[in-house]
Amino acid sequence: MNSLNNKRIGVAAHERREFLRRASALGLAGAAAPWALNLAALGEAAAQSAPQDYKALVCVFLYGGNDHGNTLVPYDAASHAAYAQIRQTLATPRDALTATLLNPAAPLPDGRQMALAPQMGRLRAVFDAGRLGVLLNVGTLIQPTSLAQYKAQSVPLPPKLFSHNDQQSVWQSARPEGATSGWGGRMGDLFLNSNATSTFTCINASGNAVFMAGQQAVQYQISSSGAVAINGVTKPLFGSQACADALRSLITAPRTHWMEQELNRVTSRSVTAQATVSAALASLPALQTSFPTGNSLAAQLQMVARLIGSRSTLGARRQVFFVSLGGFDLHDFLADQHPGLLSNVSEALGAFHDALLELGVINQVTTFTASDFGRTLSSNGDGSDHGWGSHHLLMGGALKPRSFFGQLPSVSVNGPDDVGQGRLLPTTSVDQLGATLASWMGVGDSALASVLPNIGNYSQRSLPIFATA
Repeated sequence: MNSLNNKRIGVAAHERREFLRRASALGLAGAAAPWALNLAALGEAAAQSAPQDYKALVCVFLYGGNDHGNTLVPYDAASHAAYAQIRQTLATPRDALTATLLNPAAPLPDGRQMALAPQMGRLRAVFDAGRLGVLLNVGTLIQPTSLAQYKAQSVPLPPKLFSHNDQQSVWQSARPEGATSGWGGRMGDLFLNSNATSTFTCINASGNAVFMAGQQAVQYQISSSGAVAINGVTKPLFGSQACADALRSLITAPRTHWMEQELNRVTSRSVTAQATVSAALASLPALQTSFPTGNSLAAQLQMVARLIGSRSTLGARRQVFFVSLGGFDLHDFLADQHPGLLSNVSEALGAFHDALLELGVINQVTTFTASDFGRTLSSNGDGSDHGWGSHHLLMGGALKPRSFFGQLPSVSVNGPDDVGQGRLLPTTSVDQLGATLASWMGVGDSALASVLPNIGNYSQRSLPIFATA
């Protein structure tokens, strides 16, 4: 009997621990949900203030698989001619690229030249100022993989290549779909004790993403207009302040049952966090930088800038942010729709850059784009299809100025750098990018494997993208 009771106690204890670990991830956040709980982190940090060595990462995820072939376009005559022959009616004319031609500090090999899409002129100025870089042919990998190894299937490959859900998961978590934590959140786990309030370590301005979930760190969800309140608690309920007070007491008061107690404890913390964020944002002087209207990505980044401006009030020393924009799965209408999306990205990032300059933290914030995958270089007639490797942008004052990082692939189909139809075989892995960003944030070498589980498969763990540590 004692053995059975001990077993039951052990099971109950395990269930309680699992509930406590997952409770904050069960949020029903969303302004439209009447009982939305913007659940905060499980434990408060020991730190009591926010030192001056603040650093933040901002992930800009482009959902659907951005067409990198028309984002960063070959410009030198020979490469552009090959590109135009492959892309046909999708190709951007060479004369339209002159104003966005990038002139790196170190010339690209073999006289190659690259230009941003014509709609991204605002970012050309950021590149020229030395605060924008290009990461070439990065994508999901398990270990370094050659074309011969890929064809022979002699090395492990990411699961379900070219699938949206699966590759979003691998990009964000380094694990298959169904993963419960991402490398941004796992990085956040290591910084919880660096912040006076652990709740504000990982902040998602676009909803929910596995990238931001840690083993302990929980993404704090915020809208573009501010903290998501629990309706009926922060203002009169049914016109009655007494009803609101009664509801607050009901959902935050101590309970005897451990499940009720934990739910109310986390709810109470959510109410407190909402009040803290609202007060911090209200006390921040208005940004002079103008953000474009009618641009959801810009609105998200404006909120991130305001939160960064409130870092001292929030007690933040290390933070990870997530924003996103959808609509990039352009099998059709690429020539019509992709330019507008790129314009939104460029204008949003450009305004964010200017806001960080205004706040005096441009050297302390690194922003990077990411996406499900790249796309085929070849045209399907009206768009491009799912690919693999892709080119991405890095932005921040700590970067090596006016630089391209990684290996520039050939402009060809079924060439030395692709697995068919111009699908690039990545030459830089997401793990290497993540490990480099984590190291810049202050993660020690011994802890990198806890953030990026495949990093031990690479002899080169860090990419030379930063000019300063």
